[in-house]
Amino acid sequence: MSKNIAIIFAGGSGARMGSGVPKQFLEVNGKPIIIHTLEIFEDHPAIDEIYVACKTEYISKLRRLVDRFWITKVRNIVPGGETGQDSIYNALKACSENCVGDDIVLIHDGVRPCITPELIDDVIESVKENGSAVTCTPMYETPVVSRGGKIVEDTPPRADFYTAQAPQSFYLGDILEAHEKIRSSEKGYEGIVDSCTLMRRLGKDVAIVEGNRGNIKVTTPEDLYIFRAMIQYRETQDAFGLNQKEIPEKLKK
Repeated sequence: MSKNIAIIFAGGSGARMGSGVPKQFLEVNGKPIIIHTLEIFEDHPAIDEIYVACKTEYISKLRRLVDRFWITKVRNIVPGGETGQDSIYNALKACSENCVGDDIVLIHDGVRPCITPELIDDVIESVKENGSAVTCTPMYETPVVSRGGKIVEDTPPRADFYTAQAPQSFYLGDILEAHEKIRSSEKGYEGIVDSCTLMRRLGKDVAIVEGNRGNIKVTTPEDLYIFRAMIQYRETQDAFGLNQKEIPEKLKK
């Protein structure tokens, strides 16, 4: 029986946050952001194992946090690389030592702590049906094209545009093979910002799974404020026994 594995990359420096501490280790409600993220995969019954790529100097710290917060599914924490894709490759290689090619991997940012269990279910199902899954949301603002950043050169139809998020999911054998082909090419990871870009560089089709706008990436101080507010919102839901589907109906009464 195939397994479902979370690949978490947590190698950010926190430069845009301006904190001096890698953003994944900033505490919100008594625990670091990376732990908020890991707990979602830890608690999901379909996830079998977790592998994390982390900045080398923070590996021992992360191991202590994993033990402290009882994240039992973490099988390995590996050093990150020079780029995010290098970090993901390191985690995939570690994963491949214990897993097989038809296991499903969910590649996720360590600083996207608002992923829902339903989205995890959806991307796993998409990989089983389509061989891939990239979480996306429709673009709500008007896209513009400006090659020099001075004037608007084009305003393409908004309906054609989506914003890619995470998780981005594939069969382990497929994504690992793609990484190795790219790494052996002349350009390497040049211009590749995520797993979707990597697969498209090789001419592979990638299926879209619609996510939600709440699946934010905590990168700036503004994102941190939003995340704190979302935690308070969830706590209110839990306290009153509400869920997102019930709230609109209750408000109508």
